[in-house]
Formats: sequence, structure tokens, C-alpha cells
Amino acid sequence: MNSLSTVLIVVGLFLVGGIISFLKQGMPKSVIVLLGIGAAMSLTAGLLRMEGLWA
Repeated sequence: MNSLSTVLIVVGLFLVGGIISFLKQGMPKSVIVLLGIGAAMSLTAGLLRMEGLWA
């Protein structure tokens, strides 16, 4: 696992924490959906960039 994949996974998990926080605060659903899309893209990119996972 290289550093970029680690950073992408950490950012994705940070955004998931933001989703949970925003749900508890009652923020608009559009903001939560945008955070969800960003978190999914970041986590997916981080997992796909892991070098030893697919070998």
C-alpha cells in the first residue's frame, strides 16, 4: 500500500464521519449526498490503488 492510497482511504473515512455528523445535525440531504459521493469515490480510488491487493 503506497502513501497515496493511504491518503485516499483516510480522506474517505473522514468524509464518512462528516456524513454521520451532518445526519445528526439535520443538515440538508443534498449536502449529505454530495459528501457520500465524495466519500465513495475517495474510498474506491484508495482501494483500487492498493498495489498488493490484486496480485
